[in-house]
Amino acid sequence: MTSTTPAIADLADFDWATGSGAAETVRRVAEAAAAADGRSPLNGATLLDLEHADLATTTLWTVPDGFVMVDAPSGPTGAIEMNLVVAPPARRAGLGRALAETALAAFPSSSVSGWSFGNHPAAAALAEDLGFDRVRDLWVMRHELVSPLPPVDVPDGVVVRTFEQGRDEDAVLEVNATAFHDHPEQGSLTRADLEQRINAPWFDAEGFFLAESTRTGELLGFHWTKTHEGDPEYGEVYVVGVSPHARGLGLGKVLTLSGLHHLQDLGLGEVILFVEADNAPAVKVYTKLGFTHDPKDTDVMYARRRSA
Repeated sequence: MTSTTPAIADLADFDWATGSGAAETVRRVAEAAAAADGRSPLNGATLLDLEHADLATTTLWTVPDGFVMVDAPSGPTGAIEMNLVVAPPARRAGLGRALAETALAAFPSSSVSGWSFGNHPAAAALAEDLGFDRVRDLWVMRHELVSPLPPVDVPDGVVVRTFEQGRDEDAVLEVNATAFHDHPEQGSLTRADLEQRINAPWFDAEGFFLAESTRTGELLGFHWTKTHEGDPEYGEVYVVGVSPHARGLGLGKVLTLSGLHHLQDLGLGEVILFVEADNAPAVKVYTKLGFTHDPKDTDVMYARRRSA
């Protein structure tokens, strides 16, 4: 019989590459969930932390067919994020509840949040039972690159070029900080975070577009594209950021189209992006460019009620 008693993992020797010990459980369960659900149950930032064993603020509990991982950078009374995954064959047997209750008991803060990637009904039911509210919807929008794209019409006084490592990092971080100052994840990007991504196997400087002022050389915005392995491969509008000083120039559209042309030239047939459901201006731009959204393609964040 499979144990449903979560065991805390020793992360001192966590090694994602070799996949031994706790890393083996996390990889196996996450890959099984991704294969069954069509989406990874872990976002890109979490996967980077696992790959680099950047787990100083992480606590992990496992069972043979599941795990719950808590990132608590502010300690047990601060804001924490919970990632809970159960392998498909072991679902609906109480493992998710056992893992969640173990984590919540160890971190009795009211500021606990977690994502359901793909808006699973079981996740919604568990969240309700545990006293969590639905607080954010993140849309996945898709674009099939099967027809000619509109031309890139760069405004006067602006040039679009590609990223140069060793030259552009500080400027990208500055624009990112101002463009996403109120975004809970993207706005906190650090130099170490940026370099982690630059050193990732998927990074391609030819797919990282910068809009620059021809008069001052100031970076006005950027579009970082990404390609994903799969059958078939597909692209992603990874991040589009425009400086508040450059709004009104239409650079969001210019940069997005620059990236889409690049991804189409690579022979990719589909591009995805993630956008906050309530970001009406961005949704409007992407819709005009041909992106669509299916309600089932929604990621949901749940947060623990203050009174729970």
